[in-house]
Amino acid sequence: MGRQPELGVCYYPEHWPEVMWEQDAADMVKAGITHVRVGEFAWSRFEPEPGTYDFDWLAQAIKTLGDAGLKLILGTPTATPPKWLVDKMPDMLPISRQGRTRGFGSRRHYCFSHMGYRRECARITRAMAERFGDHPAVVAWQTDNEYGCHNTTHSYTPAAKANFQTWLANRYGTIGALNEAWGNVFWSMEYLSFDEIELPNQAVTETNPAHRWDYRRFASDEVKAFNKVQTDILRELSPGRDLVHNFMTFVTEYDHFSVSEDLDVASWDSYPIGSLDVMPFVHENKEHFVRTGDPDIQAYHHDLYRACGRGRFWIMEQQPGPVNWAPYNPDHLPGMQRLWGWEAFAHGAELVSYFRWRQAPFAQEQFHAGLNRPDGEPDRALHEVTQLGSELKQLGDIEPASQADVAIVYSYDSHWALLTQPQGQNFSYIVQTLSIYRALREKGLNVDFISPDGALDGYKMVVLPSQIHVSDALTARLTAFDGDLIVLPRSGSRTVSHEIPANLAPGPLSELLGVKVTRAESFREFAAVDVDYRSKLYTFDRWREYVEGDAETVAHTSDGHPAITRKMNAYYIAGWPDDALLKDFLDVRAAAAGLPTLDLPFGVRTRTRGSYRVFVNYNPQTVSIADCVSGDLVLGSLDLAGADVAIERLA
Repeated sequence: MGRQPELGVCYYPEHWPEVMWEQDAADMVKAGITHVRVGEFAWSRFEPEPGTYDFDWLAQAIKTLGDAGLKLILGTPTATPPKWLVDKMPDMLPISRQGRTRGFGSRRHYCFSHMGYRRECARITRAMAERFGDHPAVVAWQTDNEYGCHNTTHSYTPAAKANFQTWLANRYGTIGALNEAWGNVFWSMEYLSFDEIELPNQAVTETNPAHRWDYRRFASDEVKAFNKVQTDILRELSPGRDLVHNFMTFVTEYDHFSVSEDLDVASWDSYPIGSLDVMPFVHENKEHFVRTGDPDIQAYHHDLYRACGRGRFWIMEQQPGPVNWAPYNPDHLPGMQRLWGWEAFAHGAELVSYFRWRQAPFAQEQFHAGLNRPDGEPDRALHEVTQLGSELKQLGDIEPASQADVAIVYSYDSHWALLTQPQGQNFSYIVQTLSIYRALREKGLNVDFISPDGALDGYKMVVLPSQIHVSDALTARLTAFDGDLIVLPRSGSRTVSHEIPANLAPGPLSELLGVKVTRAESFREFAAVDVDYRSKLYTFDRWREYVEGDAETVAHTSDGHPAITRKMNAYYIAGWPDDALLKDFLDVRAAAAGLPTLDLPFGVRTRTRGSYRVFVNYNPQTVSIADCVSGDLVLGSLDLAGADVAIERLA
């Protein structure tokens, strides 16, 4: 059943005189905004002194906004514990990997493992939910804010150490089992008890990779446990409201699939221009897309978080103009607010919310633009948002995003394994998955992400990036899959405890793929290995494996070794393919699978949702999409201007 996508905004009534609230609410409604997020940083105003609550101002703000017809998303304020609380429990502060305490004066200054702080979070959450949980204007709650931001997932406090020891005891049962699993006989690292185990930082040289991998798993579980403290209270006291958290761009230190199990909606904070500037692996795009953002990073996260949210995702913060936190902070091209919004809705977003209503005249985010300037006058983004809202009403209800033909299996655990033991400095799970995603998107294909526990039914092609540990359950699903299966290097190269499998990589996938990896090497770009695929030369430019087995050779290296192999419907790529090889190989497999592809112009992307196909032009200049459109356009033109959108109604 279809629904009309909606618009929202982040609002901070505590930053502005109460006499401004009513006009702000009226202006929001006029712009087509329906949802407002409030409260997520206001603990010092909710509880100015220990045990003394002041929710009256928030109640008035909710009344003012609600009376205007706006729906409220209340944020729990636990990302910003007040100074009096830090002074009361100074050991709640996080400690860096280098052993330095990260103090008060900004935000996210807490350790997820500190049980006293968790109790304080439960207390303030319960107080808020008791006051506002049944308010008719409150439709959703956001827990905390941006878990993991500022590198805060990992903390090396005494609380984290104690919780890690307990986590290990629960996982392994006996210290002997842990010693065996970790291979602690190496370098005399054997322990006599779980109490002896330290956190894996500040050793003389590298710590045991099994130790570090388990620490990353533990840290992820701590985020989940921290979040669940709040969701349990909110489900009890505010039933029927959506529970949400706002995830981020390429923050991967915890498993978002796991945390989302306790949420109704996965949301994320989209900052295309800022993200482009800080991401080191998209440097070739930075000049061309400097004022539009990379054409795939936003969509990548839309599809990833739609998967985490089991089909439901929002944008909780959409960049409205220059931000304050990147090394350089250019403005976006006129039209990009509208484009980013339409793109999110094309990928299935229910809500796009903008950060923030009015630019702050004080404190750390003074340079962060809003929909309105600090003097209260509308900024350029507000006009684009108003236009977007009008267009949404004209289009009406849109069907939910349906299952794509292609799925990428996304594993946070594999990402952590590669961070733990990269072996090649430039071997990045994020770069690999983005490269796969980009190659598929450049051909106009809808793409789903699925977790390693996800079902494969209904897909025609499944791509398995470097899945370091392959469980028995995943092996069974991959073996039963009857579409094209494409497996990337290093898959199955470690057991769950980071051992090399007895039968070597790809471990449990060896029979399915018909190969055994006998040797692997990493190298710098200048040592790339030539690959011959369909009589055309490409390269492996970061990683190369030597394989043997009964699989057919589909492509070979210049020195005569298999580069891509095939056994029935299962393909193995025995190295890091350059972008051209990856794209051409996926093109061939998509055609063989009968997938409908498009030859999109450079910088143009498309996504189908229901009976509509949305085209977005990330280029600053006009391009023609005439060769890609077969139906009627309900919005836009075949000569698609820079930073513009066209929508095709499909037959």
